[in-house]
Amino acid sequence: MAVLVLVRSPLPRLRALLQRCWGRLERGLWPGIFGGQSPPWGPALAVQGPALVPQGVGDAGAPSLPESVVWMAAPKQRRTIEVNRCRRRNPNKLIEIKRNIDVCPECGNLKQKHVLCGYCYAKVKEETRLIRMEIYKKEAGPFNAPTVETVVLYEGEKPTEKDEGKRIIERARKRPSWFVQN
Repeated sequence: MAVLVLVRSPLPRLRALLQRCWGRLERGLWPGIFGGQSPPWGPALAVQGPALVPQGVGDAGAPSLPESVVWMAAPKQRRTIEVNRCRRRNPNKLIEIKRNIDVCPECGNLKQKHVLCGYCYAKVKEETRLIRMEIYKKEAGPFNAPTVETVVLYEGEKPTEKDEGKRIIERARKRPSWFVQN
């Protein structure tokens, strides 16, 4: 079941434009249907089913569904495959060749210049996790941490005069080459 619903446009210019288009449609396509007379209709919206038809279209209350319809622009012609492919494969959108690739001095893997190597980052992350576990074991929880600086000492290193009063964490392994001592 199809229902024809009349729409009142909230904007006068848009309403006038739609009425002109409707008049051209009546004159051009259906001159004999209305007998030369044009009924005072506005643009229509076809709605499927009686449940969607608003009650009291002519009421001056709150705007109904058809009155709140926004008329949107639609493309006049379909874009061809050639135009679509030219747009998608534009040289500006293609993947650029990276010229800032370098060899990591620590591990020998390829990496971008001025960026930490992914393999080395995994090693740093693992070492940081182990240091945090040592801190957790030493202080029995995150809420018992002192408010002093932490110094990590590796095998064969001894605390200096600057390390007095700081929290010292000792690791039973050789210091990694990427973890410099301050």
